[in-house]
Amino acid sequence: MKTSSYNPSPIEVEFANAISNLKDEMEKQLSSNKIDKIENNINADNPLLKVHLTDNDGDQHTLVIKLIQKPDKF
Repeated sequence: MKTSSYNPSPIEVEFANAISNLKDEMEKQLSSNKIDKIENNINADNPLLKVHLTDNDGDQHTLVIKLIQKPDKF
């Protein structure tokens, strides 16, 4: 399937939503952090996820995931 729109592309949006929906499963893989919330900005040119975590010491951390689909190659 050819991508007709890249900002954001449908696959970027679907992938961002899929990652957000995996919060509980991802948290099980983290040895010393709890995922407090995931902010999902799917309206940006490239969807952006902000993952807010709290570690065992009570310190808060933020990870940022930006999804960028490269142009299709045919």
